[in-house]
Amino acid sequence: MPENTVQLSTALVGKLLPIAVAIALAGCGAGGQSAKELRLSCADGNVADCFELGQRVRRGERVLKDVTRAASLFDQACKGGVAEGCVRLGIMHEDSVGVAGDLTLARSLYEQACTGNDAEGCFRLGVMYQDSVGVGQDLTLARTLYQQACDGGEMQGCTHLGDMYQQGAGVAQDPTHAAGLFQQACDVEYWKGCTSLGALYATGAGVTQDFTRASDLYERACDADYMAGCMNLGGLYADGAGVTQDLEQAMSLYTKACDGRHAESCFRAGDMFATGTGVSRDLQRAARRFRRACRLGYAEACRPE
Repeated sequence: MPENTVQLSTALVGKLLPIAVAIALAGCGAGGQSAKELRLSCADGNVADCFELGQRVRRGERVLKDVTRAASLFDQACKGGVAEGCVRLGIMHEDSVGVAGDLTLARSLYEQACTGNDAEGCFRLGVMYQDSVGVGQDLTLARTLYQQACDGGEMQGCTHLGDMYQQGAGVAQDPTHAAGLFQQACDVEYWKGCTSLGALYATGAGVTQDFTRASDLYERACDADYMAGCMNLGGLYADGAGVTQDLEQAMSLYTKACDGRHAESCFRAGDMFATGTGVSRDLQRAARRFRRACRLGYAEACRPE
């Protein structure tokens, strides 16, 4: 073979190798299985693959998105003993996505999942009992379910349980215990936990008041784009609590959170424009932010002007 041909082949291999690797990696989803392989495996009775295929179909991940088909696949998985399939199907019935809305069925599916040691199923069932969604309110049962979810590693369970202890909802008020639960969630970078813990440090509830610690926790959450953390950090800058007062920075943080669809942050930014606090007074810009806060569900912003 001529020398220049060998050099050309080597160069071509060098260009093609990264492409080949990329193609190989693209097929390495869950289990490295293609949608066709999952479909065949599901048809053969592998309910775990029915669940995985349902996830892909629900998201439209390298397959045509079809929420109705996803619900059917989750149903197969759930009936076959895959607890997470019950949870996903329960959520779809609760939200009327791909299936008829049915809160009674959603509750039954969450119960089945929770009994199968799925922590998210316990958490979602707890929310239904706390918020009276399709069932009578039962805060004692909600607390038990949140504890079960938290013990199973579902950090939403830990933070909801922490909220109950902080507020004394269905339990004796115990902000110190709440702080421990929020810390548990924050330790694994569940940012609601960090933000809620920061709020305790800011108020001195259950912990020694420490605005610097609060600002650090809020900043960590905000840097991870948890918008409530940004708003709370903005509040510290507005007040000069634990940080040097900086109204421009407060507005910047409120704006970031508002752009991230955090309703109260839109209201706070609007209030700064309305009062000319740290910015030039601008009633039109204030009104735009108040309207956005109202659309996002912040009731105080919906009052007639």
